[in-house]
Amino acid sequence: MKKINSGYTTIFTDIGGVLLTNGWDRNGRTKAISHFNLDPVETEERHHLTFDTYESGKITLSEYLKRLVFYKERNFTEVEFRKFMFDQSQPYPEMLGLIRGIKEKYGIKIAVVSNEGRELNNYRINTFKLGEFVDFFISSCFVHFRKPDADIFKVALDIAQVSPEKVIYLEDRPMFVQVADTLGIHGIIHHDFDSTKQQLAAFGWVI
Repeated sequence: MKKINSGYTTIFTDIGGVLLTNGWDRNGRTKAISHFNLDPVETEERHHLTFDTYESGKITLSEYLKRLVFYKERNFTEVEFRKFMFDQSQPYPEMLGLIRGIKEKYGIKIAVVSNEGRELNNYRINTFKLGEFVDFFISSCFVHFRKPDADIFKVALDIAQVSPEKVIYLEDRPMFVQVADTLGIHGIIHHDFDSTKQQLAAFGWVI
């Protein structure tokens, strides 16, 4: 195992937009609205009124779907809708390979810091075998804080037992990087595989 020369020992990373597609974003909802013939305005309004509660771990996926879709009789089942939701999750193989490779080569800590509802989170962790290289999952549904609340990063630092100046944070949303920066965490705004790989190599993690 090769040791790095920089003072960084830990990578914090988001899941959606970095390692995998977003689990349930506007694009996925648009597809669902078309596929299941839902009212687009009402569906989006109901989503925004209740999804934060789901991601914070305060309601189950079934409760979220009852508020979003099944508040009236439908000609499809919750099982069918769940499958459609879960199918929106797809991997970014190069990014998964990069983070896995850095973990294997340099032995650093990897922590996921993500806004995810429990059932979607569990599906994504298990389906894409994230637990094989991620040491800690600081998911909003587990800790009951959501980005951009700085407390989720404080919890991540405590769980990983690392000081902020030793962390590189991969995130596709600039606001979240800015919030992490207020705690002294160095962020990389993820745009694409090549640029992120180059930036990580500059910190000593060459794959």
